[in-house]
Amino acid sequence: MQQRRSGFRMGMAAILGATFSLLIAPITNAQTATSTSPEVVLTISPDKSTLHWSVDSALHTVHGTFLMKSGTIHFNPATGNASGEIVAIATSGESGNSSRDKRMHKEILESSKYPVVVFHPRHVDGKVNQSGPSDVKVNGTLSVHGSDHEMAAIVHAELAGDHWSGTGSFDVPYVSWGIKDPSNFLLKVKPVVKIELEMVGAIASK
Repeated sequence: MQQRRSGFRMGMAAILGATFSLLIAPITNAQTATSTSPEVVLTISPDKSTLHWSVDSALHTVHGTFLMKSGTIHFNPATGNASGEIVAIATSGESGNSSRDKRMHKEILESSKYPVVVFHPRHVDGKVNQSGPSDVKVNGTLSVHGSDHEMAAIVHAELAGDHWSGTGSFDVPYVSWGIKDPSNFLLKVKPVVKIELEMVGAIASK
């Protein structure tokens, strides 16, 4: 009788063990899939990409551009974790008015001292489709005028084969970030610059 009970307990233990293994297997497989999910690397073609900016004033809206220097974004589609950098050339900024641009570079941006603006992505909120359009939010740090600032950009991207294109938009509250207010007693300028980044590039890996 004792042997039968012992055998019964061993049989139940085996059944429970097998059941537990079946229950935990999907979780383990999901964790493994997440940890081994292939990284996506997007590069930016500087000659085909442009940073557009605009700022409102009491009289009109000023529009301008900056040239791009480089850009590489790494992210994991499963976790959303991201890294890399997007670099704009601060010294290339122009608005179509030479005297205004001269003041912008000398007094506002101090671009000879701070020649680049860099965005470091940290996390992508939302799903990036393997092909076709995607709309996501990219969180990260913007380094401008010698200081780092946490921010988020709304990004629309389209992936197709080995290339991609997209736009990223965000606001820069430059006055609260310590950059000089260009307003004077004749002209009041809004303390926020609107940014739209047009990007074209290659998919290095997928």
